[in-house]
Amino acid sequence: MFWYGQSLLFSLLCLFFCSTMVFSELSSTQREAMVNISKSLSGSKVPWDINEEPNPCYWKGINCNSMNSSITGITLSGFSLSSSDFLPIVCKLDSLQMLNVSNNRFALIPEEFITDCGKIDGLKLLDFSKNRLVGNLPKFDGFVGLEILDLSYNSLGGKISLELEELVGLKSLNLSFNQFTGSLPTQLGNSTVLEELLMSVNHFVGTIPVGIMVYRNLRVLDLSQNNLSGSVPDKIGELSKLEVLILSSNKLTGEIPKSLSDIPTLLRFAAHQNQFFGSIPSGLTKSLKILDLSYNSLGGSIPSDFLSPQNLQTVDLSNNQLKGSIPTANMSRSLVRLRLGSNQLDGKIPASFEGLKNLMYLELDTNNFTESIPPQLGSCHSLALLDLSQNGLTGTLPGELGKLQSLQVLKLQSNHLTGEIPVEITQLLNLSTLNISGNSLSGPIPSSISRLQKLTVINLQSNRLSGSIPDSLASMTMLLELQLGKNQLGGYIPKMPPNLQIALNLSSNLFEGPIPRNLDGLFLLEVLDLSNNNFLGEIPKFLTGLRALARLMLTNNSLSGNIPKFAPFVVLETSGNKDLKADPSPNASPAPHVSKRGTQVRVKVIIFIVSFLLFYFLSFFYFDTKLGRLVLMLRRNYRFCSIQTD
Repeated sequence: MFWYGQSLLFSLLCLFFCSTMVFSELSSTQREAMVNISKSLSGSKVPWDINEEPNPCYWKGINCNSMNSSITGITLSGFSLSSSDFLPIVCKLDSLQMLNVSNNRFALIPEEFITDCGKIDGLKLLDFSKNRLVGNLPKFDGFVGLEILDLSYNSLGGKISLELEELVGLKSLNLSFNQFTGSLPTQLGNSTVLEELLMSVNHFVGTIPVGIMVYRNLRVLDLSQNNLSGSVPDKIGELSKLEVLILSSNKLTGEIPKSLSDIPTLLRFAAHQNQFFGSIPSGLTKSLKILDLSYNSLGGSIPSDFLSPQNLQTVDLSNNQLKGSIPTANMSRSLVRLRLGSNQLDGKIPASFEGLKNLMYLELDTNNFTESIPPQLGSCHSLALLDLSQNGLTGTLPGELGKLQSLQVLKLQSNHLTGEIPVEITQLLNLSTLNISGNSLSGPIPSSISRLQKLTVINLQSNRLSGSIPDSLASMTMLLELQLGKNQLGGYIPKMPPNLQIALNLSSNLFEGPIPRNLDGLFLLEVLDLSNNNFLGEIPKFLTGLRALARLMLTNNSLSGNIPKFAPFVVLETSGNKDLKADPSPNASPAPHVSKRGTQVRVKVIIFIVSFLLFYFLSFFYFDTKLGRLVLMLRRNYRFCSIQTD
């Protein structure tokens, strides 16, 4: 009995495994199709070889069902394929659900592929993105199961009409980065299914059609970088599931629709670089994480609750015509980026920025803010960029800013700041750009500024700084630009950072004496400005050896002697130095070069003219004699010889 049980168990196991092996094999049709596809792709980078691996289910980029009995997906992305002749063969795989041939070099989709693959009801995804497709959009007949169609990053063009209307199962359509023209299409299959519509970076014109608003399941709508005009339909608020709306870089006008505030799911709204006007609707940010309305003509004040929603992370309202103050009520602790620059905002910068631990970018430049910089900004420990430039800020530079250890860019130029540069600023060890020019700062440049070894730009010009330049600047090897002009600096000029490239500006200060030899190693420097000082003596010849120098400004000093010869591309400004004169010898133009052949030609011409006159005289005198006839013959022969020689 025990033996009988074992035998039965063995038989059942045999039956199971044998059945599995039978069902694990591809049908002859599918195997033949894969063999033919691999043959068609021979010579390409596709690593398919039926001899090395007889089961196509194990080939790279091939997906099969769980029993390896049918092929469900093919991925041939990034193989630089140029011929699409193999694509119709793919349509013999009636079990195919996904085809990804993106990032290749196809110029067309074969008509036979559209015809045959349109009959595969289970086909859900087609990805032809990042190819070189040209011509009009093919008409997709059939494809009743297709859910995702990606034709982005090609060169398809023309108008779109009814080419996509039969795609009744379409959920995601991406036609971005092509050359489509005409109005936006509205016949996009079943209006109750479509969730993603991406049409950016094309040449669509006209208004945003109300017909798009019937796709009530839309979650993503991207119409950016086209030539769309007119106002946004107020019915856009009926897209109650919308999460991402991008309308940027068009010619849209009118007001921002108030109905957008009624979409509870809206997380991102970008409409920058348009022509929107009017005020910002209240409640617009209540569900948003990201908002960009920059580069429009929006006016009025910022709504009082605008920065309050606690999910709000990024707000960009820069380059508009907004007035009033920054709303301070319960600022979102999630704020990462706040850009309000280039408006007409006024009042003082609120202290309520205190505690915004996630804030990385704060740009309030080019407004009308007054009073002092709030020291509470020093508590925004994540700040990487702080731009308060071109306002009317007064008072001293708060030392609390030295606590911003993540700060990389500090721009405070063109204000009315006074007092000395606080030594705490030299604790910003990650700083790459420091611009506090155009203020009324006084006192010395802190010698500890050399601690800021990541600085590439220092701009302290147009202040009242005094004393000498710190010797330690020479150790700042990453510094590319140093602007110290229009101050009251003087004394010894130390060795400069060796990698200075963009500019070294020491103009309009109190420097005197000879131009120092310490400037001789600046071989990457393009602009050197020493004007409006009291430099004496000759222009040193080592300046002519600064190979990258394109402009040298020495005006209004007390220089004397001859001007050395600089490279012809150097713009040299030396006016206002009464004892300075040009040296004619090094700058004298060389005598024009005359080639040996040119000399020979001129000698021949001279000889010919003299000989011709002589012969002509003799022939005229003896024309009626034998000698005259002989001379005439000689003249003709000489002319012939001269022509042959030339």
